[in-house]
Amino acid sequence: MKMTEENNAVEPRVTEEDVRLLIKRKGDIEEQIKAYHDMLQTQAGVGMDAPLVDVEGFPRADVDLYKVRTTRHNISCEYIFHLFLAAEKHPHSMMLPPPCVTVGMVLGLRVGDEIIEFGSVNTLNFRNLRDIASVVQHSEGKSLRVGLLRSGQEVHLNLTPKQWSGRGLLGCNLVPLHR
Repeated sequence: MKMTEENNAVEPRVTEEDVRLLIKRKGDIEEQIKAYHDMLQTQAGVGMDAPLVDVEGFPRADVDLYKVRTTRHNISCEYIFHLFLAAEKHPHSMMLPPPCVTVGMVLGLRVGDEIIEFGSVNTLNFRNLRDIASVVQHSEGKSLRVGLLRSGQEVHLNLTPKQWSGRGLLGCNLVPLHR
């Protein structure tokens, strides 16, 4: 398989310290959210979804409505803050399309690469691996554009399916993702 690579996004390098700080902040947020959930359990176990009115539509007398509504609001804000924090540190990761298969064996691609586009097959029209097999069979000797996620970055490759000493035309094993 012939391969060329073009990287669409040039990202600043993330240091170990950046990752440590993000992990610590994530832990702090999760701890706060757990404390909020624990407080909701002390209020007749209302959680995030239980109604705050009785069957007749009157406010429940067995819970502190102000405390429950404030806590639910705080949980929502923590989740949103967590998402914005992630987006701020890695803005492109929030806009990437979801992958449909991952690379399971390597002869050109890398193990763990997640395919988001393979010729005419993408995450919107992917049904099963036969879709990709059909594209490969009809593209022997022709260049195919492949979009993938590699280490959180979107990368585009041009692959040319051709005969080699192993099975198939690609020299790799693709595995469907089940999410």
